[in-house]
Amino acid sequence: MTATPFDRREYEDRIDRTKTRMREAGLDALFVTDPANMNYLTGYDGWSFYVHQGVIVSLEHDQPVWVGREMDANGAKATVWIDHEHIRSYSDDHVHSPVGKHPMDYVATVLEELGLENAALGVEMDAAYYTARTHERLQRELPEATLVDADLLVNEVRIVKSDREIEYIEEAVRLSEAAMEAGIDAIGDGVPESEVAAEIYQTLVGGTDELPFGGDYPAIVPLMPSGEHTGTPHLTWTDEPFSAGDPVIIELSGCRHRYHSPLARTAVVGEIPDEMAHVADVVVEGLNAALETAEPGVTCEAVELAWRETIAEHGIEKESRIGYSMGCGYPPDWGEHTASLRPGDETVLEENMTFHLIPGIWLDEFGVEISESFRVTSTGAERFSSFPQKLFSV
Repeated sequence: MTATPFDRREYEDRIDRTKTRMREAGLDALFVTDPANMNYLTGYDGWSFYVHQGVIVSLEHDQPVWVGREMDANGAKATVWIDHEHIRSYSDDHVHSPVGKHPMDYVATVLEELGLENAALGVEMDAAYYTARTHERLQRELPEATLVDADLLVNEVRIVKSDREIEYIEEAVRLSEAAMEAGIDAIGDGVPESEVAAEIYQTLVGGTDELPFGGDYPAIVPLMPSGEHTGTPHLTWTDEPFSAGDPVIIELSGCRHRYHSPLARTAVVGEIPDEMAHVADVVVEGLNAALETAEPGVTCEAVELAWRETIAEHGIEKESRIGYSMGCGYPPDWGEHTASLRPGDETVLEENMTFHLIPGIWLDEFGVEISESFRVTSTGAERFSSFPQKLFSV
């Protein structure tokens, strides 16, 4: 019997809310290729997104249809809530085909069998795994259908979390905290960066003796820029050793049933320079000003404004966004691609929205990241983590 992280009623509610959005957009059907959205709607969980796969949601059918590679069909049977007759698979000669076949040829056949050959079909035009060839092939094989950009339709359904989703994020943060502690403890003069990364991964997946669970692979690998590169936030690690005086940024996330709770902290090998300590103090002050502003009815841009006005008092500016909605995710990202904490985003906060607030300051000489994942409650923002908000000297 298939064991899913959520009960059937929750999945059915997700389908109903997705169909409501589809009707509002004038769609007859939706073809979902974002792995996080596939998981959200069906429970499907497998490292198979390197080949073409998707989920079809039709207004005329109660259950969605999963479509993927033949060797992954049993994986679908092991993870999805839908009845197995709604699992459809294409033969392996469609994969990297030397004879001109493409998985979308088969998807088009399934859509025709569902009576959707003339449908207004929503597709996720900016999803990482919806390729230009995919779009071209669907257009060719379904000449009477109208392909409509429905990017982020499901993402917007996902933005408010259920109580069960919040529980998984709370479990993920326990892994985040443990891995952050393990990483900071492992840093030292002469220690290779790769050894620290290994300690982090061990904890993210294996957990600790105090935790009754381990973790899944995160959607983003641990980010670990160090030394003169801490002004560049998205570097990973090398096998070079740390040296005395090196600043080190660690950004990571535990993962439970594909739900994340990202966390970032900054450490220094040895004594913390005064200028860096000052910037860290400003980051913490601005971060908490933003958290104090976040509550239902407030816009994303108002949260960012609280941060910007606070750091401006110290003569510091930051142009990039300071956070984004997050939750369920697969590589390459744990963000939901919807609401951002930035000027111009008028998304109104609602209870049980969840965000990663990461107001990093990246200068030419060094960078400082101290972040918090939080949820919007009925009365304000609640941090998922209780990890100390400070620079660490190691």
